[in-house]
Formats: sequence, structure tokens, C-alpha cells
Amino acid sequence: MTSHEPKTSSAHTGPAVSVVGPDDGEVIRLGTTRLRIIEDGSRTGHRLGLAESVLAPFTPGPPQHRHAQHDEGFYVLSGTVRFTVGREDYDATAGTFVLVPPGAPHTFANTTGQPAVMLSTFTPDLYVRYFRDLQDMMAGGEAMDHEATLRTMSRYATEPATDFSASPGGGVS
Repeated sequence: MTSHEPKTSSAHTGPAVSVVGPDDGEVIRLGTTRLRIIEDGSRTGHRLGLAESVLAPFTPGPPQHRHAQHDEGFYVLSGTVRFTVGREDYDATAGTFVLVPPGAPHTFANTTGQPAVMLSTFTPDLYVRYFRDLQDMMAGGEAMDHEATLRTMSRYATEPATDFSASPGGGVS
């Protein structure tokens, strides 16, 4: 086990406990966003995925979209993240939790000059693979434009929310 892999313990009878330290987890870089996958679903029976996201100043978000098969939660740890839900904007500061159920249109962006950090949940874990796919596409030299992002989203029961205005920035995160 390398130093960046989660530790597991089964010293007692019952399920193994996973411990992911601050320097552990899989790191994915998508433009100006750095994700650290804390739980990819492999230790939760795919019931839960968890990622820490660091959004650089003025980081655009993904196109506004809807998930059909998973809830997505965002807990803002530091900075301010603008969430757009339909036509409404919400500036979420540290300590704010935003829960997006299946079917709700949404996007987010860091519209400020300071970094923002979020903890995101995916229940079930389906969307963790989306981020890995984006990283693979970027590594392969494919441009991560609006259309490529939407094509990738579609593989994970996610569709664009075309009935609302464009996202704040139109990026890939």
C-alpha cells in the first residue's frame, strides 16, 4: 500500500473501516480545479462517493445539468461558491451545505478572486467515474469544451438543463 492509498482495518469482527488521511486519495486535475477522491465507492458498496474540490479563483463551473440517478451534495469548507439552480443564484460561503436531488438543474462556479474548497458527496457513487473520464480525455489531448463535457456527462445519467441560461463560465468541473 502506498502512502496515498486509504488505510483499512478489520481488527474487530465486522466490516473494515477506511481511514483516508489528508495526503491520501486519488488526485484529479481538471483545468483550474483539483479534486481529491476520498471515497470512490469501492469501500461503500457503491452507495457513496466523496470528493474534495479546490476551485481556483474565477473557476467556471460545468454547464447547467440534471442528474437522473444520483444525489449530489456540496459542503463549502472555505471561500464562496456560486450555485445556479435554474435561474436562481446562491452564493454559498463556508459552512453552507447544498443538496441537489435527481432532476434538479444546477451548476456552480467560483466567481471570486479567492480559492474555494468544497466537499462533495455522490449517492450512489456513479459520478466519480465522470471525473476520471474527463481526466483521461484531457490527458489524451481532447479539448474539454462544452460539447465534450456534455457528451461525457451523458454516460452517467446526466443531461444538460437546456431550458435555463448558460452556466456561470461554462467550464468542465
